[in-house]
Amino acid sequence: MSKPHILLIYTGGTIGMIEDLEGHLTPIDFNHTSQHLPELKKLNAELTAISFQTPIDSTNMQPHIWDELAQIIEAHYHKVDGFVVLHGSDTMSYTASALSFMLEGLAKPVIFTGSQLPIGVLRTDGKENIITAIEIAASKDVDEPLIQEVCIYFEYQLYRANRTHKFNAEHFQAFHSPNYPVLANAGVHITYDFEHLLRIKPQDLVVRKNLCTDVAILTIYPGISKEVLQSYVQIENLKGLVIQSFGAGNLPNTSEITTLIKTLSEKGVLLLNITQCNIGSVDPEKYATNPSALKYNIVHGKDMTLEAAITKMMYLLSLDLSAADQKKYLATSLRGELSV
Repeated sequence: MSKPHILLIYTGGTIGMIEDLEGHLTPIDFNHTSQHLPELKKLNAELTAISFQTPIDSTNMQPHIWDELAQIIEAHYHKVDGFVVLHGSDTMSYTASALSFMLEGLAKPVIFTGSQLPIGVLRTDGKENIITAIEIAASKDVDEPLIQEVCIYFEYQLYRANRTHKFNAEHFQAFHSPNYPVLANAGVHITYDFEHLLRIKPQDLVVRKNLCTDVAILTIYPGISKEVLQSYVQIENLKGLVIQSFGAGNLPNTSEITTLIKTLSEKGVLLLNITQCNIGSVDPEKYATNPSALKYNIVHGKDMTLEAAITKMMYLLSLDLSAADQKKYLATSLRGELSV
């Protein structure tokens, strides 16, 4: 039996750095990965590596780079068994969430990973993250890939990508999945939560590019001024707004909030209400204080993360959909990004 073929894609980030002779951090040439990670020779997988010509610091990540990454996956989709994407951790949840929507019909693993310390540093977490991410991407369930979705692997845990949030800049365990179970734990053995793995009906891969970026995020806070709220009405070409509300989706019942929601709704702006809380879900009927403006076609995002909410909105607004279908699909779980 031939070994699973895994494509390793290096976009940039801490994980791909080593120290040169002068002590400066420089990117690894991932075409010679085995020189830096001889352990990879022991894996039951055939590896091919592709590096972005100019490695991207993840703080500079942009949707056009998501397109470039999606194009690489599309070009190699029928040539390999899975993908491991090396990416900076700061915006990894945004990129991985976006790819989960852009890759329609995905039936192979796309595993994102990175590290908190460069791979060339003695105490790096990068080696284990790469090795296990490749092992997971190469895993089979009979003749099918065990993982058939976009995931993040970091510090011994595998997460659904569009359920993740980077919550720690200091510890190796940088990510968590606040409202969905961990998909796998890597200890002496890798144990999978098969019940929570995503499965879709077999279909051809369709890659959606050119996401709509005419979107914004409004975080509600005590004392938010009328001028701040009005500024959102003045944004040219605004097509979508994610509103981060309090608790279970609660908004102040002020005339300014009501006017904002009503005005944007009448202008055809797609509105999505998500909670600022890491854990929990939007339940707009829970409190009587919620303004009547919530009735003006605002979609309630349940337990979506901010990263999933904004990238899903970009994705839906880029499609040729009616306003009614945009709202319907925004409230529907498309890639397991919200609880039903």
